Amino acid sequence: MPTVDKDPPQLERESLWFSIAERLTQDIARGEHPPGTRLPTEHSLAQRFGANRHTVRRALSSLAARGLVRMVQGSGTYVEDFAVDMALGRRTRHSENMRAAGMQGELQVVRWLHLRANAEITRALQLPPRSRVLQIDVLGLADDRPVHFSQRWFPLPRFTGLAEGVAQTGSITQAFAMRGVADYQRRESRITAILPDALIAEFLRQPAQRPVLQVQSVNVDLQGVPIEYATAWFAGDRVTLKVSHDE
Repeated sequence: MPTVDKDPPQLERESLWFSIAERLTQDIARGEHPPGTRLPTEHSLAQRFGANRHTVRRALSSLAARGLVRMVQGSGTYVEDFAVDMALGRRTRHSENMRAAGMQGELQVVRWLHLRANAEITRALQLPPRSRVLQIDVLGLADDRPVHFSQRWFPLPRFTGLAEGVAQTGSITQAFAMRGVADYQRRESRITAILPDALIAEFLRQPAQRPVLQVQSVNVDLQGVPIEYATAWFAGDRVTLKVSHDE
């Protein structure tokens, strides 16, 4: 099929680049384009999809923004070798998961605030109703690419200053140690596939129409006292959650 030189109407063009991006994403997920390989040229893709090269380039740019491909000027577009196994077990640590995947992990504090806990948070942390808690919103990165966004709650006044520790170290584990918690364990994790809201999709650099994996968890100190309740949203096309049963 020859390349279409004339742009279709605006709405059709908007729909077309998104459709091309989705088709290529599915091709990559099926292994038709293995990690590290070069995608067909823009000209070839334009012929395949009956689109102009500008529309194809926009579709490829959207895949690059999501971390699925990288566009190398003068060379082509390559499938990223980027799939992270995130282990969920009694000792779940972002930095350890990233090291195991051969990547550099970091937690960035997006915001933090003190608030009165709702019923869900007080139940998870075993606190009296309306207790004050610290909320920290965190973006989890792997080689500077987002893999999860989370909202985390910690009892006050025990963890006053924890947000500054996370911002300073890029690690909740290190920030806990600064507050006297030498070690801690995951008591439970609940995993659900949902569609993200606009904020979560923006942080994860993905379309709101693409599902994410939502994980709600409770961590406890070595005395069994709850110290953290969290809801995390993982980019479903970049992360595999592996639940360990041997710990």
